[in-house]
Amino acid sequence: MHDLPRVAVTMGDPAGIGPEVCLHMLSHPTVNAECVPIVFGDADVMRRVAATCNLPLSAQVMTSHQWQMHRAGIQGPTILDLAAIDGTTVVPGRITAETGRASFRYVEESIRAALAGEVDAVSTGPINKEALHMAGYRYPGHTEIFAEKTGAARSCMMLTSAEITCSFVTTHIAYRDVPQRLSTARILEAIELTDDALRRLHGRPPRLTVCGLNPHAGENGIFGDEEPRVIVPAIELARAKGITLTGPLPPDTAFLPARRRETDAYICMYHDQGHIPLKMLAFDTAINTTLGLPIIRTSVDHGTALDIAWQGKANPQSLFEAVTLAARLAPVGHRSRAGQMPDQYTIPPQPEIS
Repeated sequence: MHDLPRVAVTMGDPAGIGPEVCLHMLSHPTVNAECVPIVFGDADVMRRVAATCNLPLSAQVMTSHQWQMHRAGIQGPTILDLAAIDGTTVVPGRITAETGRASFRYVEESIRAALAGEVDAVSTGPINKEALHMAGYRYPGHTEIFAEKTGAARSCMMLTSAEITCSFVTTHIAYRDVPQRLSTARILEAIELTDDALRRLHGRPPRLTVCGLNPHAGENGIFGDEEPRVIVPAIELARAKGITLTGPLPPDTAFLPARRRETDAYICMYHDQGHIPLKMLAFDTAINTTLGLPIIRTSVDHGTALDIAWQGKANPQSLFEAVTLAARLAPVGHRSRAGQMPDQYTIPPQPEIS
């Protein structure tokens, strides 16, 4: 066990399905063969959910003080009890400032631990944006928290699976704001980060497809000028740097099977442009990762599912996938390369789609 990487796994919103999927993860044999999972959360909440859902709590519990004193000796599944919330007050499915505050604390502490080299990677459970905002944290989501707290000069959300991979120029903003947020520099940034990540993951130059913003990719300016004004210039600059890419393609045809067979990753202009096809094809297996950070960060690709919280119904597969990928991206012995993807690691090849 001492040769395995340590992965900090944030518990997510205490009132959501995060604690439940973390309990599954702590006792999952594949996860435990890949890493030492350490849940950054609240032990009382985990105990309540374990009892309610009739799940084992297969982990030792450490206080923050014990973590500072004895973390070097950890060799198996662990819960770091941050005591961020009174577990007896949590109501499953209820959005509160208290649960938002606690979920932010788990994330903040995991980032601190990763930057300090106490863990080798971070994998995040689902947070609730409304609860986060009620607590006074006005972040759109995890990606922005990690970018700010790590001081990343640039970052990009990428969702990846064996079926399809998508990176996003914009993420959690209102659609009316998307055109104003698009710029040649930002689109080029997303292209470059994705190209670099997939070169490391696949061991070869990837094939990227850039989506247009407007119907029919603007139809030569008839339905909007974003394509010729900001998207095409970014594509031309990327090609000049040796990046292989196609586009801008109309969003309604970009994800057809024939195109997916020729694409390693899509560059999407806004949230649902990539999330809809990705969740249709890989809802339970897709992994969210933030590119451009000085640490490894992966995440589940689902929300808090408050309607089924603490009911024993949550599917933990996305967390299994996220933690396993985090472990493989940040093996012990490569801490000096934190934030870089090991050259020898490759994800499964893209399957043929009929």
